[in-house]
Amino acid sequence: MGEKMKKRPKIKPVNNFLLMLVLSAFQMVTGFVGANCKDEFEPRVLISILLLIVTEWIYLIVFYNVFHRRNFELEIIAFFLTGVGLVAVGSQNASQGFKQYFMALAGLFVFIFLMFLLGHVDFCMKIRKLVAAGALLLLLINLIIAKAYMGARNWIEIGGITFQPSEFVKIAFIFVGSATLEKIQTSKNIIAFIAFSLAVVGSLIIIKDFGTALIFFITFLIIAFMNSGDIKTVGLAVAAAVMGGGIVLKYKSYVARRFAVYRHIWENDNYNNSGYQQSRVLVGMASGGLLGLGIGNGNIRYIGESTNDLIFGVICEEWGYIFGILVVLSFVCIAVSALVNSIASRSTFYSIAAVAGAGMLLFQTSLNIFGITDILPLTGVTLPFISQGGSSMISCWAVLAFIKASDVRTYNYLGGTVKK
Repeated sequence: MGEKMKKRPKIKPVNNFLLMLVLSAFQMVTGFVGANCKDEFEPRVLISILLLIVTEWIYLIVFYNVFHRRNFELEIIAFFLTGVGLVAVGSQNASQGFKQYFMALAGLFVFIFLMFLLGHVDFCMKIRKLVAAGALLLLLINLIIAKAYMGARNWIEIGGITFQPSEFVKIAFIFVGSATLEKIQTSKNIIAFIAFSLAVVGSLIIIKDFGTALIFFITFLIIAFMNSGDIKTVGLAVAAAVMGGGIVLKYKSYVARRFAVYRHIWENDNYNNSGYQQSRVLVGMASGGLLGLGIGNGNIRYIGESTNDLIFGVICEEWGYIFGILVVLSFVCIAVSALVNSIASRSTFYSIAAVAGAGMLLFQTSLNIFGITDILPLTGVTLPFISQGGSSMISCWAVLAFIKASDVRTYNYLGGTVKK
């Protein structure tokens, strides 16, 4: 551990309060414009963004002064993306935007909880089996009582509250994979993780959640890549091939339909049918230009799923290509941060968790953006932190905690007991 600390990269500190001030000013302006983009002023849009700004400052001040933290770059990026989502969703549906804020608040609490939990690596090792069992139980409940939506049975409703279990299983998947491979010296551990991964991806195949199954599959490959040892790597590769084959066989007809319209959305039969969404998104994005038409002035917002799968198209049309690129670069910054942190992290647990978490977010972002722009077949996954959806919002903040935990600066001040 001492040698690791000597190799710790020198990271130039940033003025967190200045960055937060700039972010707050940006959010105030966009929140006001979003509230005023319809015929009547909608105060709930502005109130939701004001609540987010207050939450951001409370978080910064408390952790800066009470816990003496100085590294807030990841949180500021996440707050930026969350604020964009609040305005984009709220300007179309004020009540949903208001709800989105409370889901973001819940996600922030989960993020804080996980930050403290992940500071105790030995304890994480002890509870990994319990977390795995909980994830499998949640998927089992999903298989039994979930409701079908857009062809996939991935929604559970309890007491009027609807959520996607697979979003919470993402957290467990990274946690269990990282904690298991931290102690990978025994073949028993690798077999256990392969079995867990097959069970998770298999459940997603059964409920026909193709997009999420792909995300888990890629995350499994990332975790396998982070592992060392020829025999174990071969075992992971074989397991990956089995999962990949299962996905292809299960979704053979679904994939065939997707590829039938893929790269053919402009043809007469597809333009007004199966290629309707993508063709309209591309037209709208082209009309937005570099600077956009202005919040509320686009046409993509009137297409179905515009606050979910198509939200990036809305942003490019109304906020402009330049801003759309800035959103993409935000996710790239998160990924780069994870790679840098993993090099100097105190434990293999942190390295694997950070890279797997960043890979999951980046791949999900790619599936969303490339899907709606017809670069890849449309899979219907959300854009992290931005798309409407409480389960997705909480999951994204939780995954961010794994990247945050890998930063050697985090537990210098939190007082976590980090042991290899």
